[in-house]
Amino acid sequence: MISALIALLFSFLPAAMQELPDAFPREGAKQLIDNARVSVWEATWTEGKPTVMHRHRFDMVVVDLADSTTKATGQDGTSNTATQRVGQASFIQKGTTHIEEGVSDVPRHSILINLKDITVPPLENKSGYPAAFPREGSRKLLDNARVVIWDYSWTPGKPTAMHFHDKDVVVVYLNNGDLSSTTPDGKVTVNPYTLGETRFNPRDRAHSELLVKGTQRVIAVELK
Repeated sequence: MISALIALLFSFLPAAMQELPDAFPREGAKQLIDNARVSVWEATWTEGKPTVMHRHRFDMVVVDLADSTTKATGQDGTSNTATQRVGQASFIQKGTTHIEEGVSDVPRHSILINLKDITVPPLENKSGYPAAFPREGSRKLLDNARVVIWDYSWTPGKPTAMHFHDKDVVVVYLNNGDLSSTTPDGKVTVNPYTLGETRFNPRDRAHSELLVKGTQRVIAVELK
């Protein structure tokens, strides 16, 4: 009886005084990558199924894979509704605390990149090739203390210039298409990618790329 009363009293405490769970793991989310730099999750928000109130332990980049609408409610009870589009990228600061809920027929579907509390300076480029970004056809979406985010689509039959990756990068693929990668020594590798596939590619790499099948667009999140 006493323990039940204590639990009831605790439930009325302000959320700020309670120990809130981290954003992940949670129902509807699947971990894709976990290493020293990032923890990457694929998640959906179904209409009428709000998350619990949670606090984001890490800075986070969100890349959306569907056109949808969600509602976020803060600890003070205020809420806002936002519409997402395929390829939209956003940055959430660590410490953000809220409940999230899908409010559209189409569930929100996203890749969420937790940025662990480590920063790594870019490598000095001694390769003789230009940096991977910016490149022709790329569009910079965000540049802050943690990441640089690029939106890029390949043109069929047009290889990229040979380039050097001076930063670790998380790449989120937005279409179904195959890319060939050619290293400076002439080695060619062809890889198929599908919508939502996400890769962590370490820095210190040089190659050129060519779209050989389908279409392909990526959101490339370079880590600082």
